Amino acid sequence: MHIHILGICGTFMGGLAALAREAGHKVTGCDANVYPPMSDQLRALGIELIDGYGTNQVALAPDLFVIGNAVSRGNPLMEAILDDGLPYASGPQWLAEHVLAGRHVLAVAGTHGKTTTTAMLAWTLDQAGLEPGFLVGGVPRNFGVSARLGKTGGPGGARSPFVIEADEYDTAFFDKRSKFVHYHPRTAVLNNLEFDHADIFPDLAAIETQFHHLVRTMPSRGRLVVNAREESLQRVLERGCWSEVMRFGARKEEPGALRARGEPHSFDVLRGSMKIAHVEWSLLGEHNQMNALAAIAAAEHLGVAPAAAAKALASFENVARRLELKGEANGIRVYDDFAHHPTAIRTTIDGLRRKVGAQRILAVFEPRSNTMKQGAMKAQLPWALEEADLSFCHSGGLSWDAAEALAPMGKQAQVCDTIGALVSAVARVAKPGDHVLCMSNGGFGGIHAKLLAALQAPQHT
Repeated sequence: MHIHILGICGTFMGGLAALAREAGHKVTGCDANVYPPMSDQLRALGIELIDGYGTNQVALAPDLFVIGNAVSRGNPLMEAILDDGLPYASGPQWLAEHVLAGRHVLAVAGTHGKTTTTAMLAWTLDQAGLEPGFLVGGVPRNFGVSARLGKTGGPGGARSPFVIEADEYDTAFFDKRSKFVHYHPRTAVLNNLEFDHADIFPDLAAIETQFHHLVRTMPSRGRLVVNAREESLQRVLERGCWSEVMRFGARKEEPGALRARGEPHSFDVLRGSMKIAHVEWSLLGEHNQMNALAAIAAAEHLGVAPAAAAKALASFENVARRLELKGEANGIRVYDDFAHHPTAIRTTIDGLRRKVGAQRILAVFEPRSNTMKQGAMKAQLPWALEEADLSFCHSGGLSWDAAEALAPMGKQAQVCDTIGALVSAVARVAKPGDHVLCMSNGGFGGIHAKLLAALQAPQHT
């Protein structure tokens, strides 16, 4: 089958392209301003990439056009596909029909922690010898790739596992359901649920409805792995649940549920009052402790004992852009993290605080997601940043007043409208022993390298 992918350089669509190529399909694709790192990965796989959405691409005559959710009406190639009556499908639909069909799908959903938990679960199953396939919205360091087909058959007709990051964002311009509705998992992690994606969801209740659509696709022999601390997820289950529920993260003993006892980097896993495993690893933060419990509970549904899962997590190396140290200049460390939602910003800073103690943390962030650009969560920013010693916000492109939103922080916060001004502001105050934490769900204008260069300047020597 020849598929031509519109919007191929996105993380999800690029991963889909890699899976299709590995499965033996002919794959071509296009995107606006074809860009790395995905463009480099795809070209290395021998996938032809076309810059832009020119209508001449219909002459490629693929068996199917696969449409990414970045493509909307008015896109010239999409208009030509519609006018000519050519066959097309969304990425999640194609994936469900051509990769996930017949497999034991383990889907990881939630506002936060999807990428990390998906990577943890894939690694745990891999170390148990199950050779899982996976599609992750990032690059797990243990694998070095974001997607892998894995073993496609099992002994005695058993379903081979496939682990997928299950996004609640919409599928395509012609299918406004969440992507994860297409995946039909037998094991599903509901990691947490907060309001996000203000560009497509009017409120939290609307997202809860999408999560319940996912719950309704679960078989009665399936397992839902559910964060016990989230009232929103409890409301989802109260709408109706037909599968086994394994809860995790309860703050006190709860029959059958998994919980942690100890610090995030070294903790016992308890079922009720019984210790069933111990995790000793390099990851930081209570959020990663919770992610680990979710991965252990999900892996257990495929027969991986919690103790074996905990052993696998000891060698888990996390995903790129999760508190990733980019470099050090004159005793000042610069980190990169994907955090962009206020809760994710807060938990990321908290994780670094647990590591560095009283040393100063300089939080540098840009409100880049569609939700943040709309200002839907600007009032939460002072709360999100309160554990940092100083905070620096890039306000370029915002429709709301970042200085006003951060005013409760007083002199602890600065706002700059360009990357250059932001780098200068940080460089002026940074001193040896500081930790500069850059947070964005985009490239942040290459700020990490610019900061390291500025911190090497004479005033810091």
